[in-house]
Amino acid sequence: MSEITKAMQALCDEKNLSYDAIMETIEAALAAAYRKDFGNKQQNIKVKFDPETGEMQAWDVKTVVEDIAEDVLLEAQEELVSRREKAREESRELTEEEVADLPRFNPKLDLMISAAKEIKKKAKVGDVLEIPLEIGGEFGRMAAQTAKQVIIQKIREAERGMVFDDYKKQEGQIIVGAIQRVEGRRILIDLGKVAGIMPSDQQVPNEFYRPGSKMKFYVVAVNMSVRGPEIVLSRNNASLVREIFRQEIPEISEGLIEIKGVARDAGFRSKVAVFTADESIDPIGSCIGQRGSRINTIVEELGGEKVDIIQYSDDAAAYVAKALSPAKVLDVVLNEGAKTTDVTVASDQFSLAIGRSGQNVRLASELTGWKINVKDQGGTAEEEVEEEQTPAELVEEDKTGDENVSVEAPEEKTEDKMEEKKEEEEAKKE
Repeated sequence: MSEITKAMQALCDEKNLSYDAIMETIEAALAAAYRKDFGNKQQNIKVKFDPETGEMQAWDVKTVVEDIAEDVLLEAQEELVSRREKAREESRELTEEEVADLPRFNPKLDLMISAAKEIKKKAKVGDVLEIPLEIGGEFGRMAAQTAKQVIIQKIREAERGMVFDDYKKQEGQIIVGAIQRVEGRRILIDLGKVAGIMPSDQQVPNEFYRPGSKMKFYVVAVNMSVRGPEIVLSRNNASLVREIFRQEIPEISEGLIEIKGVARDAGFRSKVAVFTADESIDPIGSCIGQRGSRINTIVEELGGEKVDIIQYSDDAAAYVAKALSPAKVLDVVLNEGAKTTDVTVASDQFSLAIGRSGQNVRLASELTGWKINVKDQGGTAEEEVEEEQTPAELVEEDKTGDENVSVEAPEEKTEDKMEEKKEEEEAKKE
């Protein structure tokens, strides 16, 4: 193995690139160096390099086209300039269709049939000719500098391409990252190979993003920009809840339990509808786990956000009633045509069904797809509330429903508080 091959292999290992990608980069660099010292701008140079011997071969690659008279090409060029100026006046760019009727000839890529037959007698239109070029000697300093710049640029492009392909596959999934720093209204997330971006509209209003802290993020989109891959992350997307459930609950990841819908008011409350066709499985119990182990993990991942687990039902009336958990519903009347429903609750359940600023009824409506009007037994009606809520308005203590479960961040244990109080009293006596 030659020193060049060893160096190429080391570069492959360091940059996590394929050997073929490195070879293509070197050959592109040598082609640029050849053009600099021995070629001209009208050549489409292709180079073949042997890393074991250090030898290289070069060709000028041309596609054979029909003969076009010089005066015809000149007229076509003038017409093209005229059309471009007209398009510029209209503040637009020329389309391919608008110039398709003009004869075109690119001397760098094309070779007319008459000239092609002088090189190869059997040449015909559409053939690709590889015309051998002579290697004039060693490259000069400027050519070597050009080759170096091409290698650096191509390797950087290859790295960006691999990173892009890697993260593009993770669109719609959860990824773990560390808070890096705040830039204006957006937050940069360290993902290891690259930094992700969490715009202000993807952040949770009441979450504090401390630099260095690790969190789970939902990958909204992966795009290729001028600076490289741009990974847009989110903490307030409803799909974040869905994916965290899938990660934390094996029955969901295995397909035994299905998430039918998620409605979320990021940072405050989420409603998740679950369903299973297997009668031996309790979907809500599976999501809660032993002593709440599973759901508490999910709540912690969401920064203490309350989570209502709803059992999905094909019966729309039953589904709407369950979606209003933790409130207890007395009656549901559906209007199929208008996709609205009137729900009756006891007077002491009315405020619980509505929620602060209509949060509970709004999330229930989003989850079920029905517009919900809530009435108490006294006949007072309350339309679905649409106003935005503030963190202060959303601080409430919810009761737990019969069939569905509402879970919030675990509080300090009462026994711990009593123990602290006892210690304080003993300290005072001493």
